[in-house]
Amino acid sequence: MHLHFSPSMRSITISSSCNGSNNNGNGFVDLMKIKVAARHMSYRTFFHTILILAFLLPFVFILTAVVTLEGVNKCSSFDCLGRRFGPRLLGRVDDSGRMVRDFYKILDEVNSMEVPDGLKLPDSFGQLISEMNNNQYDARTFAIMLRAMMDKFERDINESKFSELMNKHFAASSIPKGIHCLSLRLTDEYSSNANARKQLPSPEFLPLLSDNSYYHFILSTDNILAASVVVTSTIQSSLKPEKIVFHIITDKKTYAGMHSWFALNPASPAIIEVKGIHQFDWLTRENVPVLEVVENHNGIRDYYHGNPVSGTNLSATTLRNFASKLQARSPKYISLLNHIRIYLPELFPNLDKVVFLDDDVVIQRDLSPLWEIDLEGHVNGAVETCKGEDAWVMSKRFRNYLNFSHPLIAKHLDPEECAWAYGMNIFDLQAWRKTDIRETYHFWLKENLKSNMTMWKLGTLPPALIAFKGHVHHIDPSWHLLGLGYQIKTSIDDVEKAAVIHYNGQSKPWLPIGFEHLRPYWAKYVNYSNDFVRNCHILEP
Repeated sequence: MHLHFSPSMRSITISSSCNGSNNNGNGFVDLMKIKVAARHMSYRTFFHTILILAFLLPFVFILTAVVTLEGVNKCSSFDCLGRRFGPRLLGRVDDSGRMVRDFYKILDEVNSMEVPDGLKLPDSFGQLISEMNNNQYDARTFAIMLRAMMDKFERDINESKFSELMNKHFAASSIPKGIHCLSLRLTDEYSSNANARKQLPSPEFLPLLSDNSYYHFILSTDNILAASVVVTSTIQSSLKPEKIVFHIITDKKTYAGMHSWFALNPASPAIIEVKGIHQFDWLTRENVPVLEVVENHNGIRDYYHGNPVSGTNLSATTLRNFASKLQARSPKYISLLNHIRIYLPELFPNLDKVVFLDDDVVIQRDLSPLWEIDLEGHVNGAVETCKGEDAWVMSKRFRNYLNFSHPLIAKHLDPEECAWAYGMNIFDLQAWRKTDIRETYHFWLKENLKSNMTMWKLGTLPPALIAFKGHVHHIDPSWHLLGLGYQIKTSIDDVEKAAVIHYNGQSKPWLPIGFEHLRPYWAKYVNYSNDFVRNCHILEP
């Protein structure tokens, strides 16, 4: 920026340096020339002129800098600058703003209208642009086509998600080839190998099966590999493994294989008993009539083993509700093995206190302190599941499991009552024998059958919530961490701190759909060097 006074003091020129061709020959562009009259100026006039120039020069400098930064330094006059900056200084905007507002208005109109049927939609956004150029679409037609494409893509995505849930349901309900192989090979071993048939436990340890100075664990399962993990993890985590007694209950078809595994792979120093349901004299039709009905009722079997999509309007169902319905239709819920825990006082008449474990848990800490917990006269020591933030596992109340639109449910129960968890429970069998828990359980099972299963759908926990009402003592949640089969975002810190981690949900650690980052906490207790495991191609992850 240069300020030049003529020798006669009759003109003042403001110029800026410029590399372009529109200059005065000396590398400067004249931005402003001020001429004064021919007469001599007074010192006062000259002073005022200088004052005005001092006021204007900073603005001229800023304007020139802006011109330079925007790459328009070839402007050689204020006319050019005025055309560029005049509208902004006057508060006017160009037509692009109005066009955007008009397009928003069109989008709002299209969003509130029904998309016409029979539209031939392009397969991609690129194809849509090509058709726009070829057919000269107006903005409204473009908006309609875009809306129809978005609706179609959304439907396709939802269908894919429903299909994913269906496939996951079938995967969770199936038996992996390796685990099925393990059961078959061990069953065959039971018939051909005397060591696989040896008595469990050895005769000298039989009195300990009813010795209440020992820690008695009960496990009900038909999954041999899962049972081995529960037993191994419990023993390795115990401070007194020689005081542990495991009572493993299985069904008739799995009994031989389960017995073979623990006969051929002793869990010393712990004591192991394996019994089939058929070996309990108490489990007769007279004592468990409702469960006989549950297992043999055609309507119930069709519900749990039939097409899970039958009768479901997918367009009116959210993914979350559909996932819950699939979970409720797991065939395991009509298995006597899943209901067996309600008969523990009768099946183990000589025991006072036991810990019942599900087969999808891993023990990471010594559990002997559970026997020291004062249940304050209650029957069931369990972790409550209503005080967490996640909607799938730890924010459950009675209303999440029971249908409170049914008058019988609404009359007797509080929808806001806190739920609790199965999977790791300390049961006081002495206190239990003084209650009518089993009778209450049977009563509500019968009522649910009469109502065509409209009181609840999901398995054994809903009737247990009712039957154990008033008999539950809440224990510290650090004893039992749930949701490892639901929550892919389960906190690793929480997992490592928990005494028992529970893979409840569809993503079991022995299934291909199990969460890879959570599987190692289970897999480290699998004996992958075992010949039966290796021959069945159960591979270490």
